[in-house]
Amino acid sequence: MPKKPRTFSPQEKAQVAIATLKGEKTIAQIASEYQVHPTQISLWKKQALENISEIFKDNRRKEKQSEFEHQRQLDNLYKVIGQRDIELDWLKKKFSVFDS
Repeated sequence: MPKKPRTFSPQEKAQVAIATLKGEKTIAQIASEYQVHPTQISLWKKQALENISEIFKDNRRKEKQSEFEHQRQLDNLYKVIGQRDIELDWLKKKFSVFDS
């Protein structure tokens, strides 16, 4: 029966990547300690280095832009609804002449 591959949580991956970045142990030592293939450790280290700048992004600006965009869409929808109400009232008035 084939062995099922082990899955690692994001916390475990981060722990391994941090241990690698510290440089106190070799990749072979870390691989033995965490029971992870050295190639996988190198991949996680590369991913950590590539994405480390995401930690320091200013999310407040993104939230403000998101709120602004949301409010703009909401205002636009209210405008469309108002326009449809006016058109509907106009049509009701026009066709009420023929109903009587």
